[in-house]
Amino acid sequence: MAPLPLSEPSGRFLSMLEREQIAAGVARGDSIRAIARRIDRAPSTVLRELRRNRGASPHYRPRRITRPPRRAATYSPSIAQARADRRLARPKATKLESCHRLKVEVYRRLRLGHSPQQIRARLRRDFPDDEQMRISHEAIYRCIYVQGRGQLRQELAACLRTGRAVRVPRARAKRRNAEAGKQITGMVMITERPAEVEDRAVPGHWEGDLIIGKNGESQIGTLVERTTRFVILLHLPGRRDAATVADQMITQMSRLPEHLRRSVTWDQGREMAAHARVKAELDLRDGVYFCDPHSPWQRGTNENTNGLLRQYFPKGSDLSGYAQHYLEYVADLLNTRPRQTLEWATPAEALHQILSTPPETDGVATTA
Repeated sequence: MAPLPLSEPSGRFLSMLEREQIAAGVARGDSIRAIARRIDRAPSTVLRELRRNRGASPHYRPRRITRPPRRAATYSPSIAQARADRRLARPKATKLESCHRLKVEVYRRLRLGHSPQQIRARLRRDFPDDEQMRISHEAIYRCIYVQGRGQLRQELAACLRTGRAVRVPRARAKRRNAEAGKQITGMVMITERPAEVEDRAVPGHWEGDLIIGKNGESQIGTLVERTTRFVILLHLPGRRDAATVADQMITQMSRLPEHLRRSVTWDQGREMAAHARVKAELDLRDGVYFCDPHSPWQRGTNENTNGLLRQYFPKGSDLSGYAQHYLEYVADLLNTRPRQTLEWATPAEALHQILSTPPETDGVATTA
């Protein structure tokens, strides 16, 4: 049966006319699905409406989705509309605000470092027979990020593992990363990187990234060689656009001998949009590779080096005030620091040993 035309628009919420047609269907003994087809709604919408508003008891629940149960309780469109209007009234008290015991328990566990998911699960386990001590992890997040105010909000947010005072929607983060990736054409992913890069047996493969300063308004580029852990810092005081980053990479890496310029691995930041130019001008024989999103371990050497650099460039500081000669000074400190992974040699010594050894050929026979 085709749905009947309604005199008022059918939007997100059921209208009074739709509720009258539901009542008529219930009186005729129509099934839930037949009523739903008549008003052009999902069967779950009709079932939910009857569960909420049929009969005097708000806790009444029909058992089947095929046909409303035949019982004395009736469905009144006017009463259903009045109940819906009351539920829509705003502002509404949150569950934490309406149950003091639950609020105290949630706040206590947050301060102990429990995550909202852990709190939700433990409340169900610790209070199995108390329905008032139930709350979803999303409701806890809303309490912190939406309803929270002032010092209390900061204190509770600091209890979370991320420590963030603002929640970034997952869909927005995924969309931002996808958009960033789309702006870089011709990316070659890290999965296509030669196997020789992984075992660090062949020098000349570099990993790069940016360390960001206060408010994201300043930056320093970092490059580290995988075999020797030798560090090069890129001076980027004012900008981190693709052209500026490419200029600095070409200037700094062109000082290296050709056999130490094999590849560069970077994340999918837009600052590497000019990777084709970097590859061409530096004559990178293996090219530029890009890591997967949210996979910093794929540049583990660079991530570790950036952590060491934070001793000299603390988080939250303005990085634009550091001159090129200071960057070279810091790089020299790291390159002359003994490393256990190099059997207590320094990166500078490891690099010097490579430079003093004639480069091996690629084993490709040439013909006259």
